[in-house]
Amino acid sequence: MLSAISSAVSGLQAYTQKTAATANNVANMNTPGFKRDVVTLSSQVPQGVSANVSKDESPGPFMTEQTSEGIEMVEQSNTDLTKEMPDLIMEKHGFSANIKTLQATDEMMQTVLDIKA
Repeated sequence: MLSAISSAVSGLQAYTQKTAATANNVANMNTPGFKRDVVTLSSQVPQGVSANVSKDESPGPFMTEQTSEGIEMVEQSNTDLTKEMPDLIMEKHGFSANIKTLQATDEMMQTVLDIKA
């Protein structure tokens, strides 16, 4: 039962990192040259989940802007809101699944304590 708790807690921590990265991406989507963070989840031995953060180095769209040196092409953020919003929905489901695991483990432990008492 303790391995289930450990696994669920690591899942919650991983989804916290994913949500933080998504929030940072959305907050900076109008920042010229910003590169979005990508979080990849992977299994951890013996149980659990780890989050690996990397930058998406793909170029953003280019826009013309007036600068002190005249009109220049400036790279915009490569954050796409149509990718970020579905990620938030998936992160919500990830949180819910891990919380349900904690609740089920808590109920099982309570049942064991009730039987032993």
